[in-house]
Amino acid sequence: MCPLVVLLLLLCHGVSCFYVPGVAPMNFQKNDPVEIKLTSSRTQLPYEYYSLPFCQPGKITYKAENLGEVLRGDRIVNTPFQVFMNAEKKCEVLCNVPNHPVVLTKEESQLMAERIQEDYYVHLIADNLPVASRLELPSNREEEEKNKEKDIQFEHGYRLGFTDSSKFYLHNHLSFILYYHREEVEGSHDPSYRVVRFEVIPQSFSLADLKADKKGACTLPEAPNTPPQEIDPAKENQLLFTYSVHWEESDIKWASRWDTYLTMSDVQIHWFSIINSVVVVFFLSGILSMIIIRTLRKDIANYNKEDDIEDTMEESGWKLVHGDVFRPPQYPMILSSMLGSGIQLFCMILIVIFVAMLGMLSPSSRGALMTTACFLFMFMGVFGGFSAGRLYRTLKGHRWKKGAFCVPFPTMLALLCMWFGISLPLVYLGYYFGFRKQPYDNPVRTNQIPRQIPEQRWYMNRFVGILMAGILPFGAMFIELFFIFSAIWENQFYYLFGFLFLVFIILVVSCSQISIVMVYFQLCAEDYRWWWRTFLVSGGSAFYVLIYAVFYFVNKLDIVEFIPSLLYFGYTALMVLSFWLLTGTIGFYAAYMFVRKIYAAVKID
Repeated sequence: MCPLVVLLLLLCHGVSCFYVPGVAPMNFQKNDPVEIKLTSSRTQLPYEYYSLPFCQPGKITYKAENLGEVLRGDRIVNTPFQVFMNAEKKCEVLCNVPNHPVVLTKEESQLMAERIQEDYYVHLIADNLPVASRLELPSNREEEEKNKEKDIQFEHGYRLGFTDSSKFYLHNHLSFILYYHREEVEGSHDPSYRVVRFEVIPQSFSLADLKADKKGACTLPEAPNTPPQEIDPAKENQLLFTYSVHWEESDIKWASRWDTYLTMSDVQIHWFSIINSVVVVFFLSGILSMIIIRTLRKDIANYNKEDDIEDTMEESGWKLVHGDVFRPPQYPMILSSMLGSGIQLFCMILIVIFVAMLGMLSPSSRGALMTTACFLFMFMGVFGGFSAGRLYRTLKGHRWKKGAFCVPFPTMLALLCMWFGISLPLVYLGYYFGFRKQPYDNPVRTNQIPRQIPEQRWYMNRFVGILMAGILPFGAMFIELFFIFSAIWENQFYYLFGFLFLVFIILVVSCSQISIVMVYFQLCAEDYRWWWRTFLVSGGSAFYVLIYAVFYFVNKLDIVEFIPSLLYFGYTALMVLSFWLLTGTIGFYAAYMFVRKIYAAVKID
């Protein structure tokens, strides 16, 4: 019986894994077949395992994937590996025999050498545990015996091969090391076993040094300096694929088995990120408090004094634009549609991060996080449509049926079928009820004749405002952004959702505060065109995210080909657009509430 194996080649580096409660353990009896699979995150350009000339079973069977797995690029397929619980295998040929080795054609050899040169990894899992290659780090000799576990880290998956002196070598022998925990079963003499760790030692042996009989049993060379299996891309190559299985008993219980893979060496960096973000937010809060307590209260007190007409004519500041501050902007339909999309994104991100922080999205369930995010984005369309419809009516819009179809345009780019089937009807429904609801009650009336706007200073330029307003929210979350990019582009599991939730709250607060400060200065300059400006300026941190993405591409990723680069910048553009909609919406509604509040506190004749 052939166990399932999911094998995928990915251009990536090591990964940290984690355990989330809620996944039922699987018990094995001695000699039971152990199901081996492979998992991976979507990287720049993933390939299926059988795109390379590896050994194949008699019948290749693909397992059905969920939506998240499809979007991530996971493929689950059976292989000829035979692994049985607590059954040792010293060495076994995976396919063919020495008299009939695997022959790679010139084209296949070129493809294999190309993948080795591009540093591709193969990722396996057994019982939902990812395979790992052990990396031992240097440590102090005095503490080496005390901190053995701390000096060991694991690299997710194993390298397809390696290069040396412009030659390519393939890892054609896999030494599997599986750890099990013995569970005593009441009323039974036979204990059950649970897999708690899955390691692999990839090795390379030339065909001449591998000795095997007709039954498939093989003997590995004992010499330490055995020549590896070279892959010459200029000719045909003959080789054997072999593997061995070794079982060891472990004291690690099933509930703690992910702790072995999880190295928390970056917790201090995360705490530094949180402290840094809190300092930034307190700094913004100080500025905002100074404006509100000292300046704004003084303005309101002066504006509410019953002075004579001459003093009133000499007034200047934000009160003078009270008759124009709520004048509908240009293109109200597009603005309300973008803000509706931002509300949709905000609700989806908030729920996903909160649920993941509580541990309800297990990493052992491949694609669960992405599937949840996609479906939540669809269903949050009703809230996006409702907020967009009500705002559109507030802005004196009348063509609500046309506006309703403008709200979820990011969804249409992602999943067209789900957009038509789920999101579009919900958005339409939400837009209908939002448009029928009473519009937002503005505290002052709008004049029929627009007020002339005085000439603005250079620092009130829109692009300058984007640069000024975006740097502080970006500074509050850029350290966390590094870990998010590593999880997306380097196939690392992101597991610190508690930190991410705190950073998200800090991002919301900082965007709101900087938006209030910017709209206050704009109104003081007697410029009442704040609707679009607030939305654009509040999303200024997306500009810095784009710059950081370019920096990350140049300094952290070794991508030289056109297609992976196109994928990277294509997905980055979608992320930057979504981030701009998110932060712009947060800043807009914060500024809108602030403007309504201050004009409600002023006596208008």
